Amino acid sequence: MPFLELQDLQKTYPDGTRAVNGVDLSIGEGEFIVLLGPSGCGKTTTLRMIAGLEEPTAGRIELNNQDVTHLPPSQRDVGFVFQFYALYPHMTVWQNVAFPLQNVGLPEPEINTTINRVADALGITPLLNRHPGQLSGGDQQRVSLARAMVRTPDVYLMDEPLGTLDTEHRLELREFIRSQQLALSVTAMYVTHDQEEAMSLADRIVVMADGEIRQIGTPSEVYNTPTDLFVANFVGSPGMNLLTGKIVQADQNVVFTNDEADTHIPLSHPLEPAPAILGIRPEFIRPSTTGLQARVMLSEYQGSHRYVHLDSPLGNLIMRTEAALHFNAKETLCLQFDPEHICLFNPQTERAF
Repeated sequence: MPFLELQDLQKTYPDGTRAVNGVDLSIGEGEFIVLLGPSGCGKTTTLRMIAGLEEPTAGRIELNNQDVTHLPPSQRDVGFVFQFYALYPHMTVWQNVAFPLQNVGLPEPEINTTINRVADALGITPLLNRHPGQLSGGDQQRVSLARAMVRTPDVYLMDEPLGTLDTEHRLELREFIRSQQLALSVTAMYVTHDQEEAMSLADRIVVMADGEIRQIGTPSEVYNTPTDLFVANFVGSPGMNLLTGKIVQADQNVVFTNDEADTHIPLSHPLEPAPAILGIRPEFIRPSTTGLQARVMLSEYQGSHRYVHLDSPLGNLIMRTEAALHFNAKETLCLQFDPEHICLFNPQTERAF
C-alpha cells in the first residue's frame, strides 16, 4: 500500500495558469523520490501542495493512510527544506534548530542530544549561538537542513535545498541528506533541475514537463530507456543524440538510415519499416574502421573524457571518448553505434517505439 499517494492532482491559478495537470504518483514508505524537470514544469507546486502551502484545484493527497488534501500544514507531519533558508532571524541557530522539537514537546535533554548530533554531522556546532544574519548563505542552508532533519516526520519535502551552494558544499550536504534519510527510513521527495543530484540521490526519478509526469523510473531506466523525446533530450548532460530518418529492411536486416546517408545503422530488434528518430547516448558511439562517416567539428577535453562534436549525413552527433584519444578538427572518422543502446521514437507522437 502506498505511503504517499497523489491522485489526479491539479493546480490552476486565478489567471488561468495551469501549473500541475493531473499528477498521479504512488510512493512507498522509506522511498527517496526526486522530481526532475525544467523551471516552470510544476515540480515545486506539487511539493507545496503536499506540504499544504498550496491548495489543490482538484485531486487528492493521502499521507500515511490519511487524506490530507485540505489539512493545514500544521496538521501534516512533514519536514520542509526551502531553497532560500526561511530561518527565524530573531532566533539563534540553536533556537531555530530546536523549534520543531520543542513544538512536539520533546524533553530538553533529548533536544540537546539530537541537536548536537545533527549539528556535528552538518558542521554547524560552532554556529549554534549565532543569529542567521551573521552567517554565510551556505551556513544558513546547513541550518535550514538541520532544522528539518532533527526530527523524523512522515515525509521530508526538499525544494532545491542545495541550489545556492558551491560544488564542494553541495556534494557534502548531498551525502548527508541521503545518509540521514537512509538511516531514519523516512520517505523523501526532493525537487531539482540538476541531473547529477537526481541520479545520485533517487530511488526513482519523476521527470516532469508542462505540469505533467513524462516518466517515472529508476535513474538507470530514465537514462537508458527514455519514454519520449523530451526525456531523451532533457536527461543527461549532454542529452541523447537524436537523428531523424527511417527504419528499413536491408539484406534481411532491420536498419536505420535516411535518404542522404549511404551507411545503415544496424538495429537489434525487428521492427516494421517506418519513419523514426534514433536516439543514442554519446558514450555508446565509438570510432571504428568502418561505419557511418562523420567529420570532426570540435573536441572538448573534460579531464576524465572528451566530447567530440561531429557532422554526419544523419545529423550532428556528440561522441564521448577516452581523454587520451585526440581528434583534429575536420578529420573524418568512421563510427559504430552500440545496437543494444539504441532507442527509437515515433516522430509524430514523440513516444518511444
